[in-house]
Amino acid sequence: MEATNILPILKKRLAFLSGGKDRRSGLILTIPLCTEQTSMEELSSTLDYLLGIPSDKCKARGFTVIVDGRKSQWNIVKTVVLMLQNVIPAEVSLVCVVKPDEFWDKKVTHFCFWKEKDRLGFEVILVSANKLTRYIEPCQLTDEFGGSLVYDHMDWVNKRLVFEKFTKESTSLLDELVVINESEKSNQLDKERPPDCNFLPSLDPETVLQTGHELLSELQQRRFNGSEGGGVAWSPMDDELLAQPQVMKLLDSLREQYTKYQEVCRQRSKRSQLEEIQTKVVNWLEGPGTEQLRTQWGIGDSIRASQALQQKHEEMESQHSEWFAVYVELNQQIAALLSAGDEEDLVELKGLQQQLSDVCYRQASQLESRQNVLQSAHEFHGTAQDLSQQLDGLLGMLCADVAPTDGAAIQQTLKHLEEKLKSVEGSLAGLREKGQVVMDQMSNQTTWSYGKDVPIENKENIDHIQGVMEDMQLRKQRCEDMVDVRRLKMLQMVQLFKCEEDASQAVEWLGELLDALLKTHIRLGDDAQETKVLLEKHKKFVDVAQSTYDYGRQLLQATVVLCQSLRCTTRSSGDTLPRLNRVWKQFTVTSEERVHRLEMACSFHTAAEKVLVQTSPEQGDLPVEFEQETYEEVETVGKALLDRLTVPVIFPDGSEQYFGSPGDMASSALHIRDKMKLVEDRKLTLHEEDEEDVEQLQYDQIHDQDKELQDDEELQDDQELQEVDKELQDGEELELETDTEKS
Repeated sequence: MEATNILPILKKRLAFLSGGKDRRSGLILTIPLCTEQTSMEELSSTLDYLLGIPSDKCKARGFTVIVDGRKSQWNIVKTVVLMLQNVIPAEVSLVCVVKPDEFWDKKVTHFCFWKEKDRLGFEVILVSANKLTRYIEPCQLTDEFGGSLVYDHMDWVNKRLVFEKFTKESTSLLDELVVINESEKSNQLDKERPPDCNFLPSLDPETVLQTGHELLSELQQRRFNGSEGGGVAWSPMDDELLAQPQVMKLLDSLREQYTKYQEVCRQRSKRSQLEEIQTKVVNWLEGPGTEQLRTQWGIGDSIRASQALQQKHEEMESQHSEWFAVYVELNQQIAALLSAGDEEDLVELKGLQQQLSDVCYRQASQLESRQNVLQSAHEFHGTAQDLSQQLDGLLGMLCADVAPTDGAAIQQTLKHLEEKLKSVEGSLAGLREKGQVVMDQMSNQTTWSYGKDVPIENKENIDHIQGVMEDMQLRKQRCEDMVDVRRLKMLQMVQLFKCEEDASQAVEWLGELLDALLKTHIRLGDDAQETKVLLEKHKKFVDVAQSTYDYGRQLLQATVVLCQSLRCTTRSSGDTLPRLNRVWKQFTVTSEERVHRLEMACSFHTAAEKVLVQTSPEQGDLPVEFEQETYEEVETVGKALLDRLTVPVIFPDGSEQYFGSPGDMASSALHIRDKMKLVEDRKLTLHEEDEEDVEQLQYDQIHDQDKELQDDEELQDDQELQEVDKELQDGEELELETDTEKS
C-alpha cells in the first residue's frame, strides 16, 4: 500500500507513529479519537499502512497502543480496542486507554478489559493522561499527553510521499540502467551489431540521485538533530520506520549502474569525437587562441582597468582550459589507442600526439606569462592606488588647519605625520620594486605567430609604469616639503604653548610672591638697624618680583610674535596679560605700602633711639630745642605708623587686603606703643631734671637782681647825699655871697 492511495485518510491523523518507544523499546502507536464519528474502515486502512512501515525486528518487540478517548464516547473506544484484536493482535503488547476524569466510572463496570486479556491477546488499561508516565517515559510522549516529544504529522506525511516516490523512481531507473548496460556489453561482444543509440532512460539519473541524497540527508539530520529543538519537528523517519539502509542501498546501486551507464555513453561517443576533436583543438589553438594572445598586450592604467584585463584573461584562460581539457582527454585516448592500436595507425597517432603537445604547451606557456604580467601589473596598480590614497590622506592632513589644544596633542600629530611619511616612503619603495618586476617580465614576454617567437612591443606600458613612479616620486617630494613646513609650524606652536604655559606660571609665581608679601613680610624691626636690613631684603624681594613680571611680559610678547608668524589671528594671550598686569599692580601697591611702613618704622626707631640715648655720657647734653623736636617727631611718626597698621592695602580694583593676621598687626602695634612709652618716660625724667635747673637758675637770677638793686640803691643814696651836700654847699655859698653883698 502506498501513501498516495490513502493520502486523504492519512491527513486526517486517525492514527500515527510518533517515533516514541516504551520501556521495552517497542514503538508507540497513537490513536487520537475525536468528538466526531470515526470511520472504522478508514482507521483500519491507516493502521494497515502504518504497520507495514516498521521492520520485522521492530515488530517483534511489540507495540504500545495509546487510545486517546478523552474527546470520544465509550462505545467508540470499546470498538477501537476490539478492532485491534483483528488488525494487529500479535504485535500489540499493551493498550493504554486515556480516559476523561470521572466520566466513564459507571460504564466501565459493565466491561472490564482486564478480564478479556486472554481473549483479546493483549493487556488493556484505563489511565488518566497525567498518569500515563507510569508506563511510558515523558520524553517518549507527545505534548498532548504532557510529554516533550515533538511530532508534526503533516511533515511526516510529506516525507513519506517523498520516500515512496524516490523508491519507486529509483527502482524503475535502476532496472532501465541495468538493461542499457547489459545491451551495450552484448554489442561489444558482437562488433558487427550496430549500437542502439536511441535507448535512453526514461528518468534523469542526476535528478533521481539528487532527490535520494536530499532525502538521505534529511533523514540523517532529523535522526541526529531533530530531537534537540532546532526548529524542525521530529518525525519517526529513522531506519526502523523509513528503512534508511534501504535508501542508502538504492543510492549505491543507482550510482553504480549510473557510472556504468556514463562509461557506456563515453565509449559510444569516443570514436566519433576523436576525429572531430583532433581538427578543432589544433585549429582553434593555432587560430583564434593565438590571435587572442597576440592582441592582448596592455596592462591597464589603473587597478580597475587591470582587473578588467585580468577578467578578460580569465575568460580567455577559461576558453583555453576547455580546449586543454579536451587535449588531455584526447591525449589519453590516443595513448590508449597507441597501446592497443594497429601498426598502421601508430605513426599517424604519434605525429598527432606530438603536434597537440607542442601547440598546447606553447599556448599554456604564453597564457602563464601573460597571467604573470597581469598579476604583477595588478599588484603594481594596487600599490600605486594605496600610495596615492596615502599621499591624499597626508596632503589632507597637511592642508587642514592645525588647532591642537596643547603641546602633547601637537607632538602626537607630528608623530602621526612622521609615521604617515615613513609609510609613504615604504610604499614608494614597494612601488618601484613591483614596477621593476613588471618591466622585467614584459621585456621577456614573447608571442608565437606563424610558428615563430615574436617579441611584443611594450614601450607604451613601460613608459606608463615609469610615468606613474615618477609622478608618485614628485607627489611624495611635495608632501615631504609640506611636512617640513608643517613640522616647523608645529614646533612654533609647541613653543607658543610653552610660552603661554610659562607666562601662566609667571602669573602664578607673582601671585605667590604677593601672597608671601602680604602674609609673611609683616615685621617692622625692633630697631632702626633691623628695619634698614628689612628694607634691603624687601628691595631684593621686589627685584625678584620685577624679574618675574618682566619674564612674563617677554613670554607674552613672544606669544604675540609667534601668533603673527603662525597667522593665528583667532588665538591671543587670553586673560593671561590682564591677570599678569592685575597681579603686578596689586604687588606694586602692596610693595609701596610695605616700603612706606618700613620707612616710617625706620624714622620712628631713629627718632626714638636719639631720645633714648641723648642722656648717655658719650652723647652729652642736647639743646632743648632739638629735644623738643625729637619728642614731637617720635610721637607724630609713632601715631602715624600705628594708624597705618590699621589701614588695609587698597588694590586698584577696589579690593582690600591686610598684612598678615590681626594678631601679627597687634604684636607690631604693641611693640611700637611700648617704645613710645619708653620715650615718654624718658621725656618725663628729663623734664623733671630741667625744672630743677630752671628753679636754681631763677634763684640765682633773683639773687643777682637783689644784689644789683642793693647796689643801685646804695649808689642812688650816695648820689642823693652828694647832691644834698652839693646843695648845702651851694646854699652856704649863696648865703655867703648874699651876706657878702649885704655886707
